[in-house]
Formats: sequence, structure tokens, C-alpha cells
Amino acid sequence: MSPTRRRILGLGAALAALGPAPRLFAQGAPPPAGPFTLPPLPYAPDANEPHIDAQTMTLHHDRHHAAYVANLNAAVKDYPALAALPVQDLLAKLAEVPDTVRTAIRNNAGGHANHAMFWQVMGGKGGAPTGAPTGTLLAAVDRDLGGMDKLRAEFNRMGLGQFGSGWVFVTVDPAGKLGLLARPNQDTPLMDGGRVLLGNDVWEHAYYLKYQNRRADYLAAWWNVVNWDAVAARYAQAAAGTLTV
Repeated sequence: MSPTRRRILGLGAALAALGPAPRLFAQGAPPPAGPFTLPPLPYAPDANEPHIDAQTMTLHHDRHHAAYVANLNAAVKDYPALAALPVQDLLAKLAEVPDTVRTAIRNNAGGHANHAMFWQVMGGKGGAPTGAPTGTLLAAVDRDLGGMDKLRAEFNRMGLGQFGSGWVFVTVDPAGKLGLLARPNQDTPLMDGGRVLLGNDVWEHAYYLKYQNRRADYLAAWWNVVNWDAVAARYAQAAAGTLTV
């Protein structure tokens, strides 16, 4: 089988794992009306080249994230009290959600929140310089996670060890303490009332076109596009109690 055909089949498998997405998203049309909306990418799809290719970014945002938003809107359409909640509050109240829509909301609200965070914490060539955190954020990394080298090594180890699909997160509490957590599928620390400083998507659709089954290479390369100024802003928001997703 040719490499090109393997890439196409791999993408098809990743899309199938998500489930069907409305065709209009593939055409770049806006998602259906509802309380939850697809945030635009804060940079061009090719901004994270060569580490994350433009085609992956476009499919990931326009198809995968858009499908989570559409499915979430469909899940809450008959529940106005749920539709009125911010996504982080909806996820924190999953135990109160009716059984008939709890799984749909867990998966799709989680997917929406995780991806909304994901686009924010990556940099792009035109954004803030990548490299390493500074100031109070660096001090917190040193204090709580043993420094940047240890953080990257442990974060990558947890991401590589996540069986199947999922995420790996750096969490932050209101006191500014950092932690590391891996979650399956589209689960998120928001479900426990926690907050995410940054996180990386280890579903195959996040990397398969470029890296195929080489998740370790993707995890290592991803650090090149982390926008530490954006992450520092999220850290300040967590301290102020204003960090949402």
C-alpha cells in the first residue's frame, strides 16, 4: 500500500472514531444556531508548520471541533437550563444532567472545551515567541513540576501512555499550584471543577496525517508551538478566578 493511501485510510479511521460530522463544516459554513459556538482559530491553519501541518489543523478545527459544537447544541436543545450554562459549568454539573443526554453532553461538551483550550495555547509563527515560560509561571513549573525538562518528559510519557484516544493536561488550581493529568476520550479536569493550564490532544486525528502512528514524535514536536505568553495569561486568569476552559 502506498504512503499516500495509508495516510488517507488513517484519516478516515480517525474521522470514523469521532462519528459523522455535518457536511457543511467541510465547506467552511458556520455551524447550526445554538448556545455554543465554534471559536475561530487565532491564527492561519499553516501557522504551526512544520510541526503541525495546515491540512491537519483545518480538518481538526473545521470538522472535528465543529462536530462537537453541533452535537452539543443538539444535546441541549430541549433543555433550556442546560443550554444557558457556560460549558465549564455544564461539565462540572454532569451528575445533574438527565441520563438521556449525559453521555452526549460529556463527550461533546468535553470535546468543545478541550479544543477551545487547545487552539489558545499554541503559538503560530505570527504570535508570541515560543520557547519557555518566564516569571511567575516558570517559578510554578520549577516548584510544582520539577522544571521544564522534567515537565516535558513526564507530560510526553503520560501522553504516550494514554491508551487509545485522550488528552494530557497541565492543571492549575486557584492558588497557582500545577499538576499533571491524563484523561481518556474527551474527558477533562473541568468535570471535577478543575482548570486546565494547557493540554495536548493525543487522538489520532490530531497528528496522523503527518506523524502516522508516531505519537512520540508528535508529542515531542508539539512543544515547538506552545505559546508561552498565552499560557502565562491563562495562569494569571486562574489566579484571578476568571479562567474558563
